[in-house]
Amino acid sequence: MSHAADHDAREFVHVRVIDAPREQVFAAFTDATRIARWWGPRGFTSTIHHFDPQPGGRWQLTLHGPDGNDYPNENVFVELSPTRIVIDHPSPTHHFVLTVDLQDDDGRTRVEWRQRFDSAEHAEAIAAVVRPANEENLERLAVEVMGGR
Repeated sequence: MSHAADHDAREFVHVRVIDAPREQVFAAFTDATRIARWWGPRGFTSTIHHFDPQPGGRWQLTLHGPDGNDYPNENVFVELSPTRIVIDHPSPTHHFVLTVDLQDDDGRTRVEWRQRFDSAEHAEAIAAVVRPANEENLERLAVEVMGGR
């Protein structure tokens, strides 16, 4: 189950309920091997170069696109707890802050994925890519957590 809506013009909000306990969903965010399997839109693969999942820790990776291009990325963990993950993506071209809230939902996990860009204009310019990419990322997370089900 997924729902997408804009909270404000700079932000994309996606909600999905994953049929797994919150601890399992959180573990998929904090293990480099696991996050490399699911991070990114459909068709992308990841190479993790540095992964330090703690507040202030850096996460450097290269996303390999289905178009054959490589996309270097760097993120910084701002907050990391079993109920909230906040990641700053300090890119000069696509800066955003991603906040992921994990809530228990009767043995399942409600994932709220909130991606906030610096301006409404920038968010609008890339919305056609970001909205489906976020949904694909959440789908890949769900598959990872549910063991391929």
